[in-house]
Amino acid sequence: MFTATLIAADRLDAGDCSTAADRLAQAGCMPSAPLWIDAGRAADIPFATDAAAARVALEQAFARVDVVVQPSATRAKALIVADMDSTMITVECIDELADYAGIKAEVAEVTERAMRGELDFEAALDARVALLAGLDEAVIARCLKERVTIMPGAKALVRTMRAQGATAILVSGGFTRFAEPVAAEIGFDRAIANRLLIADGRLTGAVAKPIVGAATKEETLLAAIEAGGIDPARSLAVGDGANDLAMIRRAGLGVAYHAKPVVAAAAAARIDHGDLSALLYAQGYPRTIWVD
Repeated sequence: MFTATLIAADRLDAGDCSTAADRLAQAGCMPSAPLWIDAGRAADIPFATDAAAARVALEQAFARVDVVVQPSATRAKALIVADMDSTMITVECIDELADYAGIKAEVAEVTERAMRGELDFEAALDARVALLAGLDEAVIARCLKERVTIMPGAKALVRTMRAQGATAILVSGGFTRFAEPVAAEIGFDRAIANRLLIADGRLTGAVAKPIVGAATKEETLLAAIEAGGIDPARSLAVGDGANDLAMIRRAGLGVAYHAKPVVAAAAAARIDHGDLSALLYAQGYPRTIWVD
């Protein structure tokens, strides 16, 4: 059995659920009656066969409604591995650091291209960090305080999953000076990120090697699955950029969150409209059990 979960950014009504069930029936998926998770916000439609056809039938069929299709038996996840920048927080930290150096536009253009998969991530990171050479170390704390905002739904997602027994790991191509406090605030078990090199109170323009990139994210996911004895189908990976693709493809549920086109096209699920709490509904968790 499979479950199609409809998650509204605004409002979901019974008519939408009925129409979705009809679309699944027309696609040969053999649906059962829709079931509310939270009335007006999220609903499940169990169905018997052909998850791929169900995605085609439902994704982008309703205005401002995200759809997650997955096997019913493994929808509650035991592991989440998440990206940080533009996923668990609302900004790209390197772009914000560059703003303090007066070069945000130059750096942000490279960041955008790297996240779209147009540039090698590691080379692009080295090039951008080199432009920050000489920046006062104190700017990092200032940037964290003034610019970094937790993504809506992030705390509820991670804290609720951990309350349900899941492991939560933040793996970022950004920097430890941001990832560690962000992970602590949200509620992750641990954080992995790149370390900016600093000498005499100023950024040297380099990061410690090896760089945390796509391979590290994938390796972290697989190692956590093995270490925890977790059914791979009960793992979740979420991110927005090309350096998240490897882990998204290997996870039981790989999610593109307000993602770049290359990521949205490859992921098993995409959240385009709602916030991160949509991934709690995808696991069948009603609002009454969320941990904020």
